Order: sequence, then C-alpha cells, then structure tokens
Amino acid sequence: MTPPTGTRAADTGRDVYDDLHDSPEFAELKRRYRSFVLPATVGFLSWYLLYVVLSNWGGTFMTHRVLGNINVALLFGLLQFVTTFVIAWLYSRYSTARLDPLARELDAQFTARGGQAGGH
Repeated sequence: MTPPTGTRAADTGRDVYDDLHDSPEFAELKRRYRSFVLPATVGFLSWYLLYVVLSNWGGTFMTHRVLGNINVALLFGLLQFVTTFVIAWLYSRYSTARLDPLARELDAQFTARGGQAGGH
C-alpha cells in the first residue's frame, strides 16, 4: 500500500525538523530566547505584583500626592504601560541581534535539507 500523495514530503519535513530540533544550534536558540524572556517576565510580574499589593495594602503611600492631583498610584499605573513598551522595545532589539540570525540559519538548513521554507 502506498502512502497518500503529499505524505512522504510531510514525513521528510518532519524528519528534518526532528534532526534540527536535536541540534546544538536549536538548543542555543532556545537558551538565548529563555535568557531574555524568563528574567523579563519575572521582573515585570514582580513589578506588577508590587503595584497590586501597594494598591491594596499601601493606601497611605499610594495616595501621597506628587504633583497637584497626581499621586503615587497614578504614577505606578502609568509606569506599567511604560514598562511594557520598554520591554517590547528591548526584546525587539535583542531578537534582531541575537535570535533572528540563528533562526534564519536554522531555517536555511531546514529548507536545504528538504523542508518547506518558513516551516509550513
């Protein structure tokens, strides 16, 4: 019995992917990704948790006026947005410099070994 049309190509792509997945380059790509994402996530969630905790139990501190009607709570809330955009910008720079070149190299290897470009 012959496999349905297209199955052999899919199996080849899967085999190539499995080989690349076990390569040191792929492990390095995952390591680089995690070395940015995990600390950034822990840092941001800690910062956010501080904001929530102070909002609930630090009323005296959070209601302290800084300038006119602007209090510490408002500043903390606005800084959550600033932090989000800064982390996104830093990740973009990090990804462009450290992740994208290695990912392109792995994609080129995948394509050269018979996988479809772009991993599809």
